[in-house]
Amino acid sequence: MTLLLARRFGQMLLIMAFASLILFMIFDTEEFKKKIAVAELGGFAVSALSDQDYQEWLAAKGLDKPFYQRYFTWIGDIFRGDFGHSFEKNTAVGPLIADRLWNTAILAFWVFALMIPIALVTGVLAGMSEGSAMDRSLSFVSVFTTSIPEIATAILLTVFLALGLGWLPAKAAMTQGFDPWQLVLPVLTLVLYGFGYIARMTRASMAEVMTSNYIRTAVLKGLPYRQVILGHALRNALIAPFTVIVLQLNWLLSGVVVVEVFFEYDGFGKLLLEAALFGDIYVVQAATLIAVVVACTSQIISDVGYTFLNPRIRFA
Repeated sequence: MTLLLARRFGQMLLIMAFASLILFMIFDTEEFKKKIAVAELGGFAVSALSDQDYQEWLAAKGLDKPFYQRYFTWIGDIFRGDFGHSFEKNTAVGPLIADRLWNTAILAFWVFALMIPIALVTGVLAGMSEGSAMDRSLSFVSVFTTSIPEIATAILLTVFLALGLGWLPAKAAMTQGFDPWQLVLPVLTLVLYGFGYIARMTRASMAEVMTSNYIRTAVLKGLPYRQVILGHALRNALIAPFTVIVLQLNWLLSGVVVVEVFFEYDGFGKLLLEAALFGDIYVVQAATLIAVVVACTSQIISDVGYTFLNPRIRFA
């Protein structure tokens, strides 16, 4: 296990180094430098920036130094927690992203708390009785909810539950402080969209496991059906769905932009979209690096989880 973790962390560091280098190269062009200079110097257009002011700004920022020196300076600032300054929000990038990450973490917690149990139970029940009416009904619901785009689900839920019945607030801006009722619609939207895919993967994996020889042997030996399912079938059937579940971390971090923007929820995805539209380069850089870290971390979590679900992987 220790060797596996060391290998995975080493791979994570290499990926992060490569991703940071590519990211720095993308935003190290003259076009992006001039945009930052205009924003910091208080100009309105790149054309209005004089060449002398631009050269002085480059020298003051140390951007006239060789590429490798600027790159390692940038990496050093990141390790010290200095991600730069947001021009749109007029604040430090580090605390800004930390606040938005916390908001998205709250949203993700409730999504996972509801989506994972519903998806696993639905998938297991459908896989245990492959071809039955219950299997067809559960499979239809799973495919139907997943096939509807998030924005369409958000609109339907808002029109019906918020504007029509008036049961829930239509927005989740949290302007009056934290209100759990404002989380209901975005959480419900994400749960309806995401649970079907996990349920279908669980159903397929469970159906395959139920036809395996060791399950037949356990049934013929007279083991209680509950013990066969929970003690033998379920553990092996969870290997494939576990991958999908861990991948939802990446989706909930930056893939829920539509939901966060629609409900005006100040999360990480909404911040990333606003920064991209405004040209807030330092925010885009920091958000991209964090997304890469989360992707690598989720891969490590999946690898460690595999070793518990299938001990043979530890010796592979």
